[in-house]
Order: sequence, then C-alpha cells, then structure tokens
Amino acid sequence: MSFEAQVIAAYGRHLQVRDATGVCHDARPFGRKMHCVCGDRVLCQSDAAHGEVHVLEILPRTSVLSRSTLRGDGEPVVANLSLVVVVFAPLPSPDLFIVDRYLCAASSAGLRALVLLNKGDLIDGVSDSALTEGFSAAGYPVLRCSTTRSEGLGPLREALHGETAVFVGQSGVGKSSLIGALVPEAQLVTGELDRDAEGRHTTTSSRLYDLPGGGQLIDSPGVRDFAPAIDMLEPRSLGFPEVDRLGVACRFQDCQHLREPGCAVREAAETGSFDARRYESYRRLRRLYAQLREARGPGRNAAGRSQRE
Repeated sequence: MSFEAQVIAAYGRHLQVRDATGVCHDARPFGRKMHCVCGDRVLCQSDAAHGEVHVLEILPRTSVLSRSTLRGDGEPVVANLSLVVVVFAPLPSPDLFIVDRYLCAASSAGLRALVLLNKGDLIDGVSDSALTEGFSAAGYPVLRCSTTRSEGLGPLREALHGETAVFVGQSGVGKSSLIGALVPEAQLVTGELDRDAEGRHTTTSSRLYDLPGGGQLIDSPGVRDFAPAIDMLEPRSLGFPEVDRLGVACRFQDCQHLREPGCAVREAAETGSFDARRYESYRRLRRLYAQLREARGPGRNAAGRSQRE
C-alpha cells in the first residue's frame, strides 16, 4: 500500500514520516542515492512482510535550504520552508560570519529570514545593538529572546505563526531550549556549555514540531561552520543585499568588490555606510566561493552554472 507523508525527523538514512491521518512511521529511503530531509513530502510504501516503510519518491519541493560539502557539492538541509530563523547568542562566543552565511543561503533559496539573538540575559558589557546593528542595517528583522527570563517569546511566536520555519545556528545557542518553550510537549534534552564555552551538539537530528498556534518549526543540529551551496548563490553579490544595492554603482559590471578601482561597495565599507564587519564577511565568503569552485574542477563548475541559470 502506498501513501503520501511528511518527513518529520531525519537522522542519516533513518526517517520518521507522518501520514495524512497523523500516524507516524519509521521509514528509510529505498535506494542509496535518495537524500530525504526534514520537511520533505514523500511517497511511501508499506512492506507488511518485513514490517518496514520505504520512501519511494521525494515529491517536488517548494523550497530547499542547502549547504556546500568540502568538495563543493550542494547538499539539502531542510525542505519546504517559508522562513529561516538564524539563532545566535552571547555564549558560546558568537560567530557572526556563520550568521551571515545562513542568511545568504536563505536568500539564494528565495526564503525570508530573520535573526534571533537568544540568551539576552548573558550579555555583559556589550549592548545587544552592537551585535545586531549590521543585520538591521542590511534589512533583516531582528528579535531578542531569553528563555531563562521568558522574555521576547511573544514576538517570536507571532513571527512564527502560520510559517514553516527552521532554527539554524551554532551549537549551544539554545535552539532546543527555545523549542522547549514554544512547544512544551516536545520534551527536549538540552545541554550545558562545556568549560571552554564551545557549544556542544545537543541536537543530532532534524525534527519537525507543530506549533500550538499554527505553523511548523524544524530544529536542526548546531554547527561549527557552514557554507551555502555555491551553485545557488547569486555570483555577483553572493546573497548580501547591501552588495546587491551598492554594486550597481561600481565602475565595472563584473566587479567582485575586492580590489577593483571604482568599487562602490568597497567605498561604502570605507566610509561606514556599509557595515565593515559585514563587508569582511562578504570578502571571506568570496574567497570560500572561489576555493569550493576550484575543489570541484572546471567541468563540474560549468554544469553548476547551467543548473543555476
């Protein structure tokens, strides 16, 4: 018997799918080349003889958030989203360049994104605006939360209402604690930061939860690094809205905004009208973009250009 379902949990090739009646089934992809992710809509078949459910086909995706592998290949992370929520916190020490790269990945997928500063109660000696002003200036909505103090959860619930959203970010920034506050019945295990303030992975699989007020929320494993799928990135701006806006005034149409004369983007960074840290983030992603393309080789780069175009 075949039926359609939604992937609500994914751990490697181990899946949990939920059918139209709300019944959940343990499942696995039928075939080694099939890569299902949380949020996928899939066609399944029950194998009563062996007590298994096989995923036969991934149904067309409305959107997909993807990352690059070390070889420069694109790899889906989650699918069928409407909103990407990039979470960071004062502890572990925030890597704002990872936040930027997730925002670029969301842009390349045609997805809306917001930035969420969690654990606001841990900010010590630094105003939260110093951490978030670059994102606000770029045009991203920014929210602030503290589950310890139960602060900021109302605006977050409002932003998530009716959305299919994903929480992404570094390990240890409190994504699972946020989901525990938003979906009390989730019964999540949360971890404390280890002694050197590096985030420990507390979520090892992607899992989807139904929000009480309507909508769905996916919790994804924390990362120590992240690179957007390079074939999805817009090659001139790499997904930075400031570079998109400023780049039209550059002297050269193919300006990469690094050392070229007459570069409006670099000039804006030097005068302060483009956040200097965000510009440095663009420069780093530009170098990584070149490295990953080189790792793939010219033949596969040509194929990637054709697919994007």
